[in-house]
Amino acid sequence: MQNLGIDVLFKGTNMLRLLGGLWVSLRISLIAVGFSIALGIPLGMLMTKDSKIVKAIARLYLEIVRVMPQMVLLFIVFFGTTRIFGWNLNAELASVIVFSFWGCAEMSDLVRGAFISIPKHQYESARALGMNSFTVFFFVILPQTLRRLLPTSINLVTRMIKTTSLVMMIGVVEVLKVGQQIIEANRNSSPNAAFGVYGTVLLLYFIGCWPISMLSKYLEKKWSNS
Repeated sequence: MQNLGIDVLFKGTNMLRLLGGLWVSLRISLIAVGFSIALGIPLGMLMTKDSKIVKAIARLYLEIVRVMPQMVLLFIVFFGTTRIFGWNLNAELASVIVFSFWGCAEMSDLVRGAFISIPKHQYESARALGMNSFTVFFFVILPQTLRRLLPTSINLVTRMIKTTSLVMMIGVVEVLKVGQQIIEANRNSSPNAAFGVYGTVLLLYFIGCWPISMLSKYLEKKWSNS
């Protein structure tokens, strides 16, 4: 056990510190997901409209988010804006802002794709039955859209949890940062600590993401057969 560096996990509160770091990662992800859903759904609905201006702005926003690495966005928000505007921005808050900015773009594109995937005859059949636009949207289109949207949006959550490992670069003490601190503190007494600590971090990420991934596959399989 000592040769694998696992012994450091049982020294003091090291394991509890790792779990605390995992909670920081999950907390940032869940808050960002909440903002992404709240802002991404209406933005995705706007992207389905015929307005060329709205489509152009939304496409520019989406391309900027997809082209620019999340780490660069973190540096711009945390280091760049604090110097330009002179405000004192907390590293965790900066992380939430960046991940919400990224997640909103991804969620809006998922919503747009889900809406345009609904066949036009669904609208036409509902209107032929005498339904008004409000009834068609909430009772015919929206339920089908949610079924298409949920599996892919759940996958976005797992991607966001894994990508939170980048926030250590701006000083957020998440699970990977805690792991590095433990390795540095035990470098002399446990030379192989990196294997045990990073292996445990890998396991913690797996435990956090695997159930979410399985839920996505379950919903996709269930609804594709119904």
